[in-house]
Amino acid sequence: MIKEQSIELFLENLASKSSTPGGGSAAAIIGAMGAALVSMVANFTVDKKGYENVHADMRTVLDRSEKHRREFIDLIQADVDVFNQVMAAYGMPRETDQQKQSRSDAIQFALKQATDVPLACATLCLEVIELSRQVAEKGNTNVISDAGVAVLAAEAALGSAALNIYINIANIKDADFVNDRRQKLETMLASSGDITERVYALVKSKV
Repeated sequence: MIKEQSIELFLENLASKSSTPGGGSAAAIIGAMGAALVSMVANFTVDKKGYENVHADMRTVLDRSEKHRREFIDLIQADVDVFNQVMAAYGMPRETDQQKQSRSDAIQFALKQATDVPLACATLCLEVIELSRQVAEKGNTNVISDAGVAVLAAEAALGSAALNIYINIANIKDADFVNDRRQKLETMLASSGDITERVYALVKSKV
């Protein structure tokens, strides 16, 4: 399992000629780092003297960020799995008309799966961006820069996941599916940029 690999081995595999892990898995691990940094700020705020009025809020943030971190880790492997599913579909025989149709159906199904995995990653990224805002506003100022790194990581991961969505929907024939996923993604992208800019400015004003 990828999640059991060392950082060094993961990066070696990412840099290799192997198609997996690739950009989708990288997006998920970047998102996981953003979630981990949110958790770090929350951990340094919970039960800390002088932050008594936000302890409950930070515990809630910590629960959510840790849940999302675990979900990102699962998405690292899920991205590899759906890519392999797409490649397997493209490798199906296509000598007869029936084989061609079966192959086409399998490709379309696999591409939809390969779209929804990075879409799930993007959704988590937007949530981490929002959690970054909360720790930037209420978190321990001794680690406030980490809230800024968290939001930038989550924004980068969201943009990276978006590219994986766009490349897959370009080959999907189901117009309703394509329009639905594109609309969901672009709504997230539109809102994430504004929040990220505000969080970064807030963090910068506190350092």
